[in-house]
Amino acid sequence: MSIALESRGLTKDFKGFVAVKDVDLKVETGTIHALIGPNGAGKTTFFNLLTKFLQPTRGTILYKGRDITGMAPSGIARLGMARSFQISAVFPDLSVLQNVRVALQRKRGESYDFWRSERDLSQYDDEARARVDEVGLSEFLHSRAAELSYGRKRALEIAATLALEPEMMLLDEPMAGMGREDVERTSALIRRVAKDRTILMVEHNLSVVADLSDRITVLARGEILADGDYETVSKSPEVIEAYIGAGNE
Repeated sequence: MSIALESRGLTKDFKGFVAVKDVDLKVETGTIHALIGPNGAGKTTFFNLLTKFLQPTRGTILYKGRDITGMAPSGIARLGMARSFQISAVFPDLSVLQNVRVALQRKRGESYDFWRSERDLSQYDDEARARVDEVGLSEFLHSRAAELSYGRKRALEIAATLALEPEMMLLDEPMAGMGREDVERTSALIRRVAKDRTILMVEHNLSVVADLSDRITVLARGEILADGDYETVSKSPEVIEAYIGAGNE
């Protein structure tokens, strides 16, 4: 299979503290790839390096074979790679439809649209409705985002991300803070949107990782500890000691 995203020797040094060390990662096109590890493993730093919110001390990042190491986040978004964050980022006083419409306006780079009339902005409505329907929020189309449950706010965030038409989505702990019902709903949503896209996600919920992931990379102390499918990774003595065993100490 082709490689969507790759890091080679990726390293981040914070004034002598090496948070990420020589990480080589390959995410295959069309797969769901999970990044896991104990607290302090370097997952967030690595994720921020990949999405260009941090610059590496050394190493290379390739997206579809293109070197994006020196690019800004806006640049990689235009190439088709978009990310979500741990904290849901929606406009609470706007409706579900309006939130997705904002993302569509941003994709087109038409910031002056915010000063246009509601009638002028209606040109985006059909596409916005399609994205809302894709994440299962059609019945909440005109509801204020603030009125949604936490899980549905995350679904709205994914809808806004889909409005950017990404070929690859990077999800930062998409299940964080969710109850069982929201976890199940969001897992089903990720599986649906992954049919035509590549997904890389940081996730702590091992049952979600086991259910969704084609491949798993385990980080510990900033380095790759194991890489493979869930069955292979879960049986690794090093992973059991560093990831599972750490929670039993």
